[in-house]
Amino acid sequence: MQDLKIERIELFKVPPRWLFIKITTKSGIVGWGEPVIEGKAATVEACVKEMEQYLIGRDANEIEDIWQVLYRGGFYRGGPILMSAISGIDQALWDIKGKYLNIPVYELLGGAVRKKMKMYCWIGGDYPEVVLEQAQEKVDAGYKAVKMNATGEMDWVASMKDVKKVVDNIKLLRETFGYDLDIGLDFHGRVHKPMVKRLIDELADYEPLFIEEPVLSENNEALKHIYSYTSIPIATGERMFSRWDFKELLHQGVVDIIQPDLSHAGGISEVRRIAAMAEAYDISLAPHCPLGPVSLASALHVDWVSANAIIQESSLGIHYNRGFDLLDYVMNPEIFELKDGYIKCFDKPGLGIEMNEEKLLEGQKIGHDWANPIWRNKDGSFAEW
Repeated sequence: MQDLKIERIELFKVPPRWLFIKITTKSGIVGWGEPVIEGKAATVEACVKEMEQYLIGRDANEIEDIWQVLYRGGFYRGGPILMSAISGIDQALWDIKGKYLNIPVYELLGGAVRKKMKMYCWIGGDYPEVVLEQAQEKVDAGYKAVKMNATGEMDWVASMKDVKKVVDNIKLLRETFGYDLDIGLDFHGRVHKPMVKRLIDELADYEPLFIEEPVLSENNEALKHIYSYTSIPIATGERMFSRWDFKELLHQGVVDIIQPDLSHAGGISEVRRIAAMAEAYDISLAPHCPLGPVSLASALHVDWVSANAIIQESSLGIHYNRGFDLLDYVMNPEIFELKDGYIKCFDKPGLGIEMNEEKLLEGQKIGHDWANPIWRNKDGSFAEW
C-alpha cells in the first residue's frame, strides 16, 4: 500500500499573476493546486507556508479533516487570503486522491451528471472599439457564449451621456450575432446602487444572459431592490469565500446564479457544498475562473457533478494573460479542447492535468507583482475597478 503522508510542499509564483502549489507524498504521488488571490499572491504564499505545520506528515487522503483543521484551527476564519490558501491545498489533495485511486475527481464526488460543460470566455467591454473583434475571435474558436464588462469607470451618479455609452457594446454584439451568442454582462462592482436600475433600463432590450455583480458583495442587501426590478438573471459571488458568506444571500433569494471561485472559496470541498446549498434554493451555479489551468480543472470537476451548474468561465486569451496563457504551463492542453462551445468530461485520474514543471521553474525566475489598476473618476476621486 502506498504511503500518502505529505512529505513536501512547493510553491511556484509565475506570470501572468498565478501561484501554484505542488504537494508530494512519501510514495511520490503529486497533487497540484492553485492557491492565489489576484494581486495578493505573495500574501497567500506566506499563508500556505504558515499552514505547512498542519500538513507535513498528514495522510493526504484525509481531505475533509485537513480542511476542517485549516479552517477552524485558527481563531480567525474566512476572508480572501486564508480561504485562497485552503483552496489550493484542497485542490491538490483531491488531485492526489484521484491519482491514488486511478479515477477522476468527479467520480470521487459522486459521478458526473452531464457529459460536457458549456463554456464562456471574457472579451473586454470597457470600451466598444475592440468588442466586436474579440467576440468574433471567440466565436471562431467555438464559444457559444461570452462575457464582457458592462462599463468602464463610473461615477456614483453618472450623466446620461455616460449611461448611453454602456449600451453600445451589447447592442453591437446583438446586431452582429443575434441570439446565436449568449452575452453575460459583468458590472464588476463598478456601479453603485443609485445607477443600477437606470443601467438595467438601458440594457434590458438587448437581453443579456445575466448581470454579474450589479453591486459590490459588501452591499448585497441592495440586491433585494434590484432583483425585484428586472427579469434579467442576477449573478454574484466571486468575492464571497465560504458557505457562511453565501448563506444569507441564498436564504434571501435575491440571486439567480452564484459564482464562487475554486481558488478563493475553499477549493473543491467547499464549492461543492456551496453548490448543494444553492440547489436547495433552486439557484444555479457558474463558477468564477479568470485564473489558471488548475483552478479551471477544479471548477469543471465541480460542474460535472452539480445538477445546477449552467456554464463555466475560462480565462483562455483573457487580457491579464498577455505573454503567458492558460495552456502554457500544461503538458496535456488537449483536455481543455472546446467542441461546439463545450468541454467534455476528463477521463484522466485526479484533476486530469499534467503540469509542465520545467515551464513553471522558468516562470518562477520571472515571477510577478500583478496588482489591480487604480482608476480615477474625472474629478480625481477613486473609481471601482
